[in-house]
Amino acid sequence: MSDENPHPESEAKSSGGKPAPLLTFEESRVLGCLLEKEATTPDQYPLTFNSLYSACNQSSNREPVTDFGTDTVEEAMEGLRYKKLSILVHQASARVPKCKHTLENKYPYLTKGQQALLCVLLLRGQQTVGELRQRTERMHAFADIERVQTVLDEMASYSPEPLVKLIPAGGGRRAATYVHLLCGDVAPMPVTSGSSRGESTEVPASSWRAEMEEEISSLKADVLALKSEIEALKSNLGI
Repeated sequence: MSDENPHPESEAKSSGGKPAPLLTFEESRVLGCLLEKEATTPDQYPLTFNSLYSACNQSSNREPVTDFGTDTVEEAMEGLRYKKLSILVHQASARVPKCKHTLENKYPYLTKGQQALLCVLLLRGQQTVGELRQRTERMHAFADIERVQTVLDEMASYSPEPLVKLIPAGGGRRAATYVHLLCGDVAPMPVTSGSSRGESTEVPASSWRAEMEEEISSLKADVLALKSEIEALKSNLGI
């Protein structure tokens, strides 16, 4: 399937112009797992609750790695059902109901490429264009990194609301990254220098700026105090 959107003029009509309800982190992980397994293991899709539970907590291709309980996964699935993004499928040959996403209900004109990018962003968070191209290969093969960039730009201007957001380089980030917006808007997150990817402490940009200003003010006060002490010392020595 082509990455091009076949019905761009119909997107705004698809949900009456109303924004989709925001997802919790748990719901976003469940939705990402359903999208991933549909693309990579179609013979095992839809998923049983046990398979979905394992998919949510697997250690590979997940960031952060989670340790959801079965109740958490079931509640997240129920939340997605309420938001019309998933259903339980009752198959005649199956003893238990199976879980299936219905992303097309809210976003009926997503291409395969857009869906693959959204899936990886749901499962692994903030990533560069290069990382996204590499990590979507199992689901959709992009011709080159420029094509990935083009599709991301389309998703950033998706109607009735954008699906992804560009986080420019800066604040400790060496390259621009993208994040999904299904859980709501996000602020740029500065990366702590010298920390590994899994150990970096991230704080909102506004908090980081306030902390820096406070530290600068404190340093200025220390310098003034030192100057006063030096002047007093000079006076005592008759210099």
